[in-house]
Amino acid sequence: MTAWLLQATDTLVRAAQAPVTPKAVHLWDILRSGGPIMIPLSLLFATALFFFFERNIAIRRAARLEDNFMPIIRDHIISGNIAAARGIARNTNNPVARVIDKGIQRIGKPIDAIERSMENVANIEMYNLERNLSVLSVISRAAPIFGFIGTLAGLMQLFFDINTTGEFVLNTIAGGLYVKLVTSITGLFIGLLSFLGHSYLQTQIDRTANKMEVAAADFLDILQEPTK
Repeated sequence: MTAWLLQATDTLVRAAQAPVTPKAVHLWDILRSGGPIMIPLSLLFATALFFFFERNIAIRRAARLEDNFMPIIRDHIISGNIAAARGIARNTNNPVARVIDKGIQRIGKPIDAIERSMENVANIEMYNLERNLSVLSVISRAAPIFGFIGTLAGLMQLFFDINTTGEFVLNTIAGGLYVKLVTSITGLFIGLLSFLGHSYLQTQIDRTANKMEVAAADFLDILQEPTK
């Protein structure tokens, strides 16, 4: 009997000392625990992804230009074949080509007038490239605010329950804080991605703008070269 008691006691001690395997927590369960505020955060995330890829495709398409575009335009203008130069510029779907096309249309007018016309077209092209880009900027600021609102609302509910029930259990409070911080972390994550996406696209737009400026300067130099 004594041996049986010793064996049972030893089994209980071993069971108590055995490591407890933590329960696996999935990302979906963590996000779902954030509450209703995760719905607008999800919409903001989907909107940011949509506009990033939409603008990225449009900007990449606008940045494509053959390296021999300006040399061909130069050869035609120097040789006096203005119609051929304009045909190439008009048939090239690119902001740089549209700026050059406007300059070709104004050949024969004062250089200042040609330059102003090209600048106007360049401004329109920049507007088209930057269209909807501000959405990412807004989301980068709005998403963290939504996350903080979710956290504060959750904390208010948690402390209200403690005040109502009078129960002050550390595990319950820690679990509640853990859940409520999900919205803040999610909001910050979405805001950071939107900010990085906005900065990346703005850099690509600046490169395209630089191409337009270089092409416009080259075109004005071509006009001042002697024709054959």
